[in-house]
Amino acid sequence: MGVEMRVHLFFPLLAFVFLGITAGDGWGRGLALFVLLVAAVVTREVARLLVAAWLGLRLRAVLLLPIGGLFAYANPESQENANNGLGQYVLAAAGPLANWATGLALMAAILGASSNVQLFSYPIITSAHLLRSMVWMQICLGLLHLLPAYPLDCGRLIRTSFARTHGYAPAGRAAAGLGQALALAAMLGGMLLHDYWLTIAGLFIMVGAQIEDQGVFFQSVVDTVRMREVMLTDFATLSPSDTLADALVRCVHSLQEDFPVVRGPQLVGIVSRQRIVDALRNDGNGYVQSVMSRAFQVARPEDTLGTTIRRITAGRGLSLIPVTESGRVVGIVSVQNLMSSMSLLAEQRRIERQESSESG
Repeated sequence: MGVEMRVHLFFPLLAFVFLGITAGDGWGRGLALFVLLVAAVVTREVARLLVAAWLGLRLRAVLLLPIGGLFAYANPESQENANNGLGQYVLAAAGPLANWATGLALMAAILGASSNVQLFSYPIITSAHLLRSMVWMQICLGLLHLLPAYPLDCGRLIRTSFARTHGYAPAGRAAAGLGQALALAAMLGGMLLHDYWLTIAGLFIMVGAQIEDQGVFFQSVVDTVRMREVMLTDFATLSPSDTLADALVRCVHSLQEDFPVVRGPQLVGIVSRQRIVDALRNDGNGYVQSVMSRAFQVARPEDTLGTTIRRITAGRGLSLIPVTESGRVVGIVSVQNLMSSMSLLAEQRRIERQESSESG
């Protein structure tokens, strides 16, 4: 349905951890316990995806962790709607309610089938009693998201409330920091109490908080960087009256994949290196104006990087955006150089933030 499903590497690796800590009960039961965790996560995320569709939110990807999924939205409007109004509470409640409803339904079915199953004995989750674990895995995953630790559901609501007065980026960093602190406390508590479930939960809350913190930081970069900071100013252009053979010579001496086509100072089209080669092979020599694309978008030097990314995402097959000022092309932004520039900018901002915190 157009949503990319990703699984964090630690999630499948957790199966080997389960096999290790349940070795006394046999590898089959350890693997079955891991499958029960996967089932609880799937139950939660299916409910959240259905609610997101009902709310009209457009998702780009879902990253699955043992504590649940992290949503990446396809556009800023969807992200804003997910973090504001009634939608944020419905989306936050969907996961825990789905897990609790499933757990209670399983409990009723098991007790109805046999009264000899001890559902309330300790430990409630163990490979030695899979029926009991099946019920409590669902219930405990729902209870986990009541903790005020970001990126758990309750932590998200706290972050959104904080963002209304302090801004999205500071709220995201504060919530991620709180989530990491609570995760560290859970990990230490789990090791002291010899409770591996608490340790595992803390570990993956920590992982989720770090991923979300990187996402908030990246968003702050794309919303503050202007096109003049990342556009290429040393670039080649073509004329619509150039022959394809002459254009191919220009391509040989340039690293560009796409070229603005200008008539005087006026931008009239865009043509790619591959389009020139294909036209020469199939139709022989001709003129650039016969193969250039007249459907293009332009950016201004003061536009933000986030605005340009949304334009690239919205335009199918769009690989180059010229940057114009007073109708004249002053720079270009391609998908190829944009990804490199974004990585370098993110690293630059991170270094500046570290230096600022150390000096402060």
